[in-house]
Amino acid sequence: MLERGTAGSTASQPEARVACVEGHPTRILVADDHEILRLGLRAILEARSGWKVVAEAADGQEAIAQALASKPDIVIMDYWMPIMNGLEATRQIRACLPKTEIMIFTVHDSDMLVRDLLQAGARAYVLKSDAKRHLIAAVESLANHKPFFTGRISEHMLDACLAGYRGRGGGGALSPRERMIVQLIAEGHGNKESAAILNLSVKTVETHRATAMRKLNVASTAGIVRYAVRNKWVEP
Repeated sequence: MLERGTAGSTASQPEARVACVEGHPTRILVADDHEILRLGLRAILEARSGWKVVAEAADGQEAIAQALASKPDIVIMDYWMPIMNGLEATRQIRACLPKTEIMIFTVHDSDMLVRDLLQAGARAYVLKSDAKRHLIAAVESLANHKPFFTGRISEHMLDACLAGYRGRGGGGALSPRERMIVQLIAEGHGNKESAAILNLSVKTVETHRATAMRKLNVASTAGIVRYAVRNKWVEP
C-alpha cells in the first residue's frame, strides 16, 4: 500500500500555491456535523489569501442545498453526517456541479471507503488526524484541479478509480432517496419523523423503506441498521 500525499502535484510546487483564478477567490463550502470543527476549518482556510468559505452545512442534505446555492469551487466534506452521508452527498453534488472539487475529510482509513468515494466523484481524501500536515496542500491541489490523497490507498486503486473503474457490482442498487431513508432509519428515526425531515408523506417513506428492504434482502429494522453500520453510513 502507498501513502499518496499527492497525485501529480505537491504543496511545494509553485503552481500549487495559486489561491485564486483570474482575480476571483477560491470559494469553499465546509460540511461537517460538528460546529466547532466547521469554525476551526473556516479560521484556517480564511487565513489564506484568496480563499473564502462561502457556506457551511451540518448534514449531507444541507451540503447539497448549500452547494447548489453557492456553487463553490471546493467542498470539504465529512463522511459520517446525519440524514445523508458524505458519499451520497458527494455523488449528488458532482452530478449537479461537475466542476466543483470535493475533498473528503474523515477519521476513517479504509480501502473500500476510498474506492467508493472515488467512484462517487471525490478528488481528495484527507484523514482528520493528518490535517496539520495535509489540509492546506489538499485544498491547494484541488484549487488547481489536481487530486490529493493520504492514507492507505494503493496506486492501482487510485489509478483505476480515477479512470472510471466500477468496483463491485450487483443489481438492485438503492436510489438516492432510498439511501437517505435507510440512513435515517439506522439513525433511529421512525417513518413519521423521516417524512418530516425529508418533507415527504409518511406513505412515500413507507414505500421507499419497503423497496429498500426488498433490495437489501432484509426483513427488519435491525437488518437495515446492520447494513448501514457495515457500510459506515452510521456509527455502530
